[in-house]
Amino acid sequence: MTTFDGMPSMLSVEEAQEKIMSMFAPLEPEPKPILESIGQVLAEDITSDINIPPLDNSSMDGYAIRYEDVLHASLNEPINLRLIGHIAAGQLPNQEVAPGTAIRIMTGAPIPDGANAVVPFEDTDEFDNRANGISVENMDSVEVRVSLTEGTNIRPKGQDIVQGQLVLTKGSVIRPAEVGVLASLGRNTVNVIRKPIIAVISTGDELLEPGEPITPGKIYNSNSYSVCSSILVYGGIPKFLGIARDSLESLNTKLEEALSADLIITTAGVSRGDFDIVKDLLAKRGKITFWTVRMRPAKPLAFGIFPRANGENVPHIGLPGNPVSTLVAFEELVRPAILTMVGKQNIQKSVVNAILVGDIVNYDERRVYARVTVTKKNHAYYATLTGDQGSGILTSMARANGLAICPEDIPIMKSGETVEVQMLDWPEGITGDF
Repeated sequence: MTTFDGMPSMLSVEEAQEKIMSMFAPLEPEPKPILESIGQVLAEDITSDINIPPLDNSSMDGYAIRYEDVLHASLNEPINLRLIGHIAAGQLPNQEVAPGTAIRIMTGAPIPDGANAVVPFEDTDEFDNRANGISVENMDSVEVRVSLTEGTNIRPKGQDIVQGQLVLTKGSVIRPAEVGVLASLGRNTVNVIRKPIIAVISTGDELLEPGEPITPGKIYNSNSYSVCSSILVYGGIPKFLGIARDSLESLNTKLEEALSADLIITTAGVSRGDFDIVKDLLAKRGKITFWTVRMRPAKPLAFGIFPRANGENVPHIGLPGNPVSTLVAFEELVRPAILTMVGKQNIQKSVVNAILVGDIVNYDERRVYARVTVTKKNHAYYATLTGDQGSGILTSMARANGLAICPEDIPIMKSGETVEVQMLDWPEGITGDF
């Protein structure tokens, strides 16, 4: 049995991150339909079996010709070529362009033998003929009104991808462009690092689920929803197990459901209170690595493992109960673990240096993560505090797009000083006059 007696003093944020990250690695690959793979990480190199485009083809609707035939063509002195055929996209040409001839061709259609340029419709008399009631089917010649160079408006075979080429590399993140490339290669499935399943349990007798009628002494369970949303943002699959009441029996029941997950996250129950049962269950059933971090908000945070029946261990991160503490701890300590499991290589937050608007007071030598709104004005960033910085003021997080950092050894950062801000990787970013 592991107890909290004799546990080491508060860890620095870096020490806590290091201990947590030592437990995580990229998960195993899984095959996915390409439309379901967006945002995931390639678990294989993608090499092309084909050329793209597969043949020389036209980049314009126009006429396939020999450029030598129109070297001296102009609007004032057009050159007439005999029209011998038509090629639509998806058709293969069955005629050769001989000197003095042309074949009408559509965008994407293969270039016929003998042709080495394509003249667009608008540089011929086709539009004039149509205006005069002469249909394309009744045209037996075409008037070319511009001179061309060899290869004009022709996309060569393999211009984009050559057969045998390494097109996408293992470790790449799949975005819409990568999905398009995979489809262009004929791939309908792809091997990607699978998404982690993350069990989420909130604890507390005072909690109600959204939608239930409010009663005296109760509050709504916001933590599970902010945590599950954060899991989705960073590429995991939340397994929301509901509320465990303030008893070891209730939490034990939820824990049994959670043991099949890749990570267990609980909220609340990790401080020094009489009903802080998460740390007690960790001590009874698992192993505790640490339970306090030198940061504000989010000082009480339990990290350890729970064993499965098969001998494997499931990492557990016990987040604090105050809603801002939950989200800040998630950003600093859970987010990197999820990104590692999904195979992301760059897990660092984007950071900007900004001019602080408002004071950040550090009264207990912990690293302060102040909620700020970062804007840009006159080529400078400004970080404005989002109001009351109490760990229960969830709206201070909702208004924020960044976390301004006041180091442990600085008692106060004054308005007007330059502050380092970690940007939140949420859909909305910096606003201002870009």
